[in-house]
Formats: sequence, structure tokens, C-alpha cells
Amino acid sequence: MYNINVIIPAFNEEDSIGLVVGDIPDLVSEVIVVSNNSTDATETVAAAAGATVLVENRAGYGYACLKGMDYIAAKSEKPDIVVFLDGDYSDYPEQLKELVAPIIEKDLDFVIGARVKHLRESGSMTFPQRFGNKLATTLMRWFFNSRFTDLGPFRAIKYDKLLALNMEDKTYGWTVEMQLKALRKNYSYVEIPVKYRNRIGVSKVSGTVKGAIFAGIKILGWIFKYSFK
Repeated sequence: MYNINVIIPAFNEEDSIGLVVGDIPDLVSEVIVVSNNSTDATETVAAAAGATVLVENRAGYGYACLKGMDYIAAKSEKPDIVVFLDGDYSDYPEQLKELVAPIIEKDLDFVIGARVKHLRESGSMTFPQRFGNKLATTLMRWFFNSRFTDLGPFRAIKYDKLLALNMEDKTYGWTVEMQLKALRKNYSYVEIPVKYRNRIGVSKVSGTVKGAIFAGIKILGWIFKYSFK
């Protein structure tokens, strides 16, 4: 039996976080919700749904993910696999079984849930998201011979492989940093198609011009940084 932990960064997701936690399959040992400076009832709702709730007051997706990793590192029993999942209910948590299957059955290191067009609900990905994904994954193919087609947040990775990446990005570059470092370390990986729906509430990144611009700059910065290393 594999020990699986889930880390869910959440900023003001009181309307969705209970649904996300509730739909996570029973094969998961612990669900860790990291409230990223939330000012609503995210923490109360997540705890009521059965999650372990942590608080990270420094705003930033990467800060929240790192907080979850620090919590896991302090546990006596470490997981075999860590899954990252957003708290807005845009992903389908029940597909976690499909996400971890290549690791469990084929001993792969890393799996990305790819938000393919035919499984996406209309309007679920904004134009900045689609354009950013296309640009980033195209550059990764050119520079690193990558097969990635998405920077999807729903992802699974072996815990020891995650530690070896020495993740450091505190904000918008977390996902692309993980993929670039996995490529550099020649991790075995695969994408699996996942469903994607309109999120509950307004995106704090793609829903604002400022967020979309800063996310784009951060993502491109990581790609060019690694392309010239």
C-alpha cells in the first residue's frame, strides 16, 4: 500500500475547499490544506471536511506549497507520493487514482494532469492561461526536448524525487520550476488527460491582468534561466 499525501494551496476558497477535500479518494493518507493568507472561512471549512490545515501568511502559491512540504518533512512517516491539487474545484479530485497510477504501476517519477481541450469545460481556461501554456511548453520543447503540453497544477511525484528538486520558487513559477528541474534530472514522466471545469470564484492569477502578467514573466524567467545554464 502506497502512502500518499495531498497538498492543496488555498487562498479564500471557502466555497470550494470542502468539495475538493470531500472528493479526494480514500487511498490518500493525509490531505494538507495550506491557507495562504486567507481572510474567509477556508480554514474552518477545510478542517470540517477532514483536512489537516496549515497557515502560510506570506502570499504566494510557492510559499504555500513549501509550507506543506515542510510539514511533511517533519512527520515521522514520510509519504511515497505527493500530489498537488488546487483548491478551487476546477480539477476533478477523484481522478487522483488515474494520476498516481503511472507511479504505482510503472514506477514513473512524475505525472502531470494535462487539461486537454476536449475534456475542458467551456471557459474554464482563460486566454492568458491557454497562451501562456502554449508558449511555455513550446519553449520547453525547443530548449529541453520536452514532451510537456501543459503546466497543469494537478500533479503527482515520488516524495524522494520531489525533495531532490530543491524547490525554491515562492510565487507563480512553482509549476514550471518543477517541470524544468525534473527534465534536468532526467526523471521519467508522463502526462495523462484530465477533466477541467470552471473554478468556483475568481482566479487570483488568470482572473486579473496583473496576475497574468506576473505569472507570465515568472514562467518565462524560469525557462530562460534553465536554457542558458
